[in-house]
Amino acid sequence: MDKYKRLTLLHSNDMHGDFLAEDIDDNLVGGVAMLSGYVSKVREESPNTLYCIAGDMFRGSVIDSEYQGISTIEIMNMLAPDVVTLGNHETDYGIAHLLFLEKCAKFPIINANLHIKTNNARLFNPFLIKEIDGMKILFIGILTEEVIAQTKNDGLIGSIVDINEAAEEIGRICNAYNAIDIDFTVLLTHIGFEEDKKLAAVLDPAWGVDVIIGGHSHTFIEEPAVVNDILIVQAGTGTDQIGRFDIVVDTDENCVAGYKWQCVPINANTCPVDERLERLITSYKDKTDKIYGRVVTRFKRKLTHPERTRETALGGLMSDALKNSLGLDIMLLGSGSVRCEEMGPIVMLSDLTECFPYDDAVHMLKVTGAQLKHMLLFMVRDEVWEGVHCEFYQLSDGLHVVYSKKAHDFLEFDYNGEPIKDDQVFTVGLQHFHFTNLEDVFNIKLEELEKNGAPRIVTTSCRQVIEEYLSANQHLDRQEGDRLIIQD
Repeated sequence: MDKYKRLTLLHSNDMHGDFLAEDIDDNLVGGVAMLSGYVSKVREESPNTLYCIAGDMFRGSVIDSEYQGISTIEIMNMLAPDVVTLGNHETDYGIAHLLFLEKCAKFPIINANLHIKTNNARLFNPFLIKEIDGMKILFIGILTEEVIAQTKNDGLIGSIVDINEAAEEIGRICNAYNAIDIDFTVLLTHIGFEEDKKLAAVLDPAWGVDVIIGGHSHTFIEEPAVVNDILIVQAGTGTDQIGRFDIVVDTDENCVAGYKWQCVPINANTCPVDERLERLITSYKDKTDKIYGRVVTRFKRKLTHPERTRETALGGLMSDALKNSLGLDIMLLGSGSVRCEEMGPIVMLSDLTECFPYDDAVHMLKVTGAQLKHMLLFMVRDEVWEGVHCEFYQLSDGLHVVYSKKAHDFLEFDYNGEPIKDDQVFTVGLQHFHFTNLEDVFNIKLEELEKNGAPRIVTTSCRQVIEEYLSANQHLDRQEGDRLIIQD
């Protein structure tokens, strides 16, 4: 029997409800119907094909938000991946709802991180073994640390929190199943590309991990990274492309004997359309269009949010909307809350909902000038510029700070044109997620801020506030580059 066998691994990540194809230069690009068509085509051409998704199927579209992920699960059931791991946004509707959605899924969802604290029982199966053409393929699911922040409100839910602990868990699983002659091992992760490389570096080669298929950082690559003889890949974000591994597996040595990897574009020129899936998506779209198909406002021009780690026009406008509506001195809006790169000039309710899907509360805290400086210095720490996934914030009108990377300090730190004094007290707004994770995102304890006065909730729905502000203020514009200036 030939010890060399062929395996095709197709993979997606961070799809974020990107269900619909877009017309780009008279060519349809992306969308789940064409993605499904491509996956079906490859499965017919290459019988040894497995399709996996490395987290974040949810969030990013009104179809997902309106039905709280149930629509996404139904669409994914028709796409029929062989295995899926969780991303941080799978927990956005709550752990209990996620467990309900898992019951609706007709595909396996794996995760080795989440457990119940009282008895250490796992919430999901940590791994999956797929048998194909006589090969045994082991998949293990590892989740980002961000989900821990997302689940802090649930005191019964715990998780492995660092790379070394995750590596130990991977080792336990690999050691437990090496005896049944695993031919190939894949880690499905959702921790970001740079963290994947760190994880690969600390894995024991004896555990036999061959490939890491990751997500979370939305990284587009031209070729796999190789760390500790482990191939590491990711396929950007959305459904405009899909990753494809064509691998020769040495089933005697249980390793990669050869491979080709490519990022395949999903478009009408190369991908057939899955008509049944297209009809399902269209039925959802028709329903949501009736709810979300109205104009909220019109900007003077298109506003953009091209990067999360810089001041942007769109992010600044949303931060101003919350500051002005809620009577705050300062609003620190999480950059990751703004999920689109551009919006306008005409803004439909569907645009706003997809661009700003988070509908959480805003907490008002009293913060001294010295504490604010400490918080913002932590926001612009070195690892932010080194590609590590960190929380970043859009500053509201009135703040003007100039930061020197070389000096690791602010050269200017002003409010309304005046230098901020250490003992000056401001009312600062934070979204619920960031409020509940103060120490992680700002390196400051809530108890320290509570000495200035008790925090309180000033709205239970930040998206409703933004929608009302935009509706009442037509022809808004916002320039960028005057609030957060990074030098060196």
